Amino acid sequence: MSDPFGRRGDDKNSTIDRRRWLQAIGVAGAAGLAGCTGGDGTDTPASDTDTDTPQNAMGTSTPTPSGEQEIPEVGGTYRTVTSSPAETLNPLYNNEAGAGTLIGYALDLGYTFKPGNTLMPQLYDLTTDDGGKTWTGKVRENLEFGAGYGQVTAEDFVYQVQELHQAEWASTADSSAWPAEVTIEQTSEFEFEITLPSANLLYPQTYDPLLYAIPKDLIKPYVENEDDKGLQEDQELLNLEFTGNLGAYTLEEWNRSSGQTYTRNDDYYLQEATDQNALFENAPYFESLENSVVQEQASRLAALETGETDSAAVPPERVEEFDSMDGVNVYLIPQPYNEVCVYNMRENGWNAGPGNLFREKKFRQGLGCAVDKQTLVEGVFRGYANVEYTWQPRWSQWYPSEADMMEFGTGDLYGAEAAQSRIEEAIANTEYDYSYDSNGRLLNPSGEQCTITLYHSAGQNTERSMAEFIAQEFEDNAGIAVEVNAIQGAQFAREYWQQEIPENADELEWSNGAYNAGPRDVATSPNAWDMTVVFGLNTYPLNPLAGEVFFQKDSFYNPYGYYPSWDAKSLFEEANSATSQEELKEIFGEIFVNIAEDQPMGMLAFPSGRSGYSADIDGPAENFFNGWDFGAWHREE
Repeated sequence: MSDPFGRRGDDKNSTIDRRRWLQAIGVAGAAGLAGCTGGDGTDTPASDTDTDTPQNAMGTSTPTPSGEQEIPEVGGTYRTVTSSPAETLNPLYNNEAGAGTLIGYALDLGYTFKPGNTLMPQLYDLTTDDGGKTWTGKVRENLEFGAGYGQVTAEDFVYQVQELHQAEWASTADSSAWPAEVTIEQTSEFEFEITLPSANLLYPQTYDPLLYAIPKDLIKPYVENEDDKGLQEDQELLNLEFTGNLGAYTLEEWNRSSGQTYTRNDDYYLQEATDQNALFENAPYFESLENSVVQEQASRLAALETGETDSAAVPPERVEEFDSMDGVNVYLIPQPYNEVCVYNMRENGWNAGPGNLFREKKFRQGLGCAVDKQTLVEGVFRGYANVEYTWQPRWSQWYPSEADMMEFGTGDLYGAEAAQSRIEEAIANTEYDYSYDSNGRLLNPSGEQCTITLYHSAGQNTERSMAEFIAQEFEDNAGIAVEVNAIQGAQFAREYWQQEIPENADELEWSNGAYNAGPRDVATSPNAWDMTVVFGLNTYPLNPLAGEVFFQKDSFYNPYGYYPSWDAKSLFEEANSATSQEELKEIFGEIFVNIAEDQPMGMLAFPSGRSGYSADIDGPAENFFNGWDFGAWHREE
């Protein structure tokens, strides 16, 4: 599988761990996000000032049109391309957002969010009457499984949670979303009730309660035998044979290396949801949908130019070219994924000499001073991005715009003097004899220049350019030589990003799965590595509470071995117990100031999604929720 929480720039497909991250992705691509708590803005070319940050990212809530609507004709094929094949389409175990998009064509999740920050029930609605401690899920009564499994009821969701996600033997993607202290019970044929240990008014925005509908009778034999491997390999799950009317399309063929073919679902349940979108009345509007694996970016772009695909990500250096084509429209879509240079603070990181300098806060600050973020944004991303200083985009309502925050990589916090002075402070705090020579090169105790590796995704041109820029900046300003290496994302995740589970895992302070198998001194990946830009991460501007896992040393997601020097756990606990958005904003401000100072990784930029669509496709929108109504998309005549 690919990275749990990441995103890949050139290909727009996001990767995420637990489905919380998957649930933030709409079926139309990485910009089709679900969930929000506020904020607004549109994406614009980058600026180093607050005045040019996005202003309409959340879109506008518009009432459902009244009266008769012209319903499009059904016909033709919607074609899309991806850069790599899916490793699994099993909805219970998939953690990769590219595959999540493919699953989503045939199987909807429980709910989504639409422009205006409004929850849209898909399979079920979620409401609370007691301030967020108890949530009622109301399941639509027109949901039908295929393959003879019958009607979807509340029991299917409750059984899935109780017997899989909350079971110790099952390693499902949603297991961490359902801790034992969260209870779920069926209260009627089409209703269930979730009780939280404490009130959370933003619970739907955490994506924790977001589920696929899976037939109880399909998974029951595996539950009875506690057969995790068998459930992962179940052919009905892998081939989505049970989906009935639960998705806009039906998976007909999955060629593991070349792609997928889908046909129109004539009985799509959302045809009855015209209160949400009048065009759902006869959705979907394509007779078929085809996804092709096209590994080379040049070939994907050629397909978009010639009309062989209806959608493809456009690299920043070619946005103007493609947007000027008669047959293509390029949409700049606000999205929450950042570009980060992640440092390996585990025992097999920092391979330039003894110790691990990445663990030193001042060293990370020095690296932050080495990269000119504005030049990165303007050069590599051609201005279609915004500089990142902390774990929020500026258009988020939670961004601490009034705070005194350290802005590494800008002004006095950029350049050789700023970088090397902090690195010298860091190495003075270690027992090892690192030093700078007269040429500004950082030398290890053996007198050799420190040389480290930086991995980027193979076939991703923008990412490669970013990696090369970082390498040059580190050489010039920090005196550290960087070897840039290309690798397939899935391979990096498997061999470098994930850790091997120690044999004595039960004896460790914690061991929370492959993405945090234990303390950084004892749990490491199969292969050593220093830095990576393979994965971007979700900053959760809609509900930053969802991102606390990135900053807890013992969370279920800490592949890089970061231990915060600030009291992250207490601050996030305060935020979790906040009773108002005003209180939340104050706490989040403190959190983001601490993150900016601690530099857990090199936080570089927020690129906009650059999605090219065939000009005759009616549906895409330049807001955070692009893709929420994908079933209503159609081709204009």
